Amino acid sequence: MTGFSTTKVGLSIIVPILNEATVLPSFIETLLANSFYENQLIFVDGGSVDGGAEYISSHEKCTLLKSEKGRAKQMNIGAKAAQFDLLYFLHVDSIPPKNFDRHILEKNRQGEKAGCFRMQFDSNHIALRCTAFATRFNNRFCRGGDQSLFIDKTLFNQLNGYNELYQVCEDGEFIDRIYKQNGFCVLPQKIITSARRFEENGVWQLQFHHGIIHLMRSIGCSPKRLSKYYSFFVK
Repeated sequence: MTGFSTTKVGLSIIVPILNEATVLPSFIETLLANSFYENQLIFVDGGSVDGGAEYISSHEKCTLLKSEKGRAKQMNIGAKAAQFDLLYFLHVDSIPPKNFDRHILEKNRQGEKAGCFRMQFDSNHIALRCTAFATRFNNRFCRGGDQSLFIDKTLFNQLNGYNELYQVCEDGEFIDRIYKQNGFCVLPQKIITSARRFEENGVWQLQFHHGIIHLMRSIGCSPKRLSKYYSFFVK
């Protein structure tokens, strides 16, 4: 693992992966091209069998960690290996804007300890355009993991990181706790998120199931029940 000086500026970027070999080369290339600083790139594999982990392991700019399956567990493991004071959690389906790290660090210097970007899908489907439009509002009900998340490492540890009981909605549950304790900022630049999972499941169908899951969580359904619903209805 490459060492980073405590005086060096950058982010510890943490990306959970599971069988994402087909998108990793272009994802990493674009991520590096959009970076202003030399960031720490941490990929946490949850048991890939498609060669993705081996690709990361051979990449000179990346650090590979292994974990049990589950994004909450994977992201917590990545956070423990972070060498910068600011963590940035990112999904492989989402590409942050040009100079994203510079935008984040500028907000952090202004006193913001946690936040995300607005989001735009790589699709013109009306339902996805409406979902993306809502991400400009600074409300916890408009948040999701595909918008990415930056957070001060001290605050992350104070909140005890992601709740590993959650196999789905781990991002929403964690962001709820951030809003309650610290507040949150939404950067005006847009992160571009792939619509591939919506296209695989049907846009309206997946939107419906996401809505049901969020409703279930809001009325107190257990993480196990949320996971059972998701695994039954979503590919």
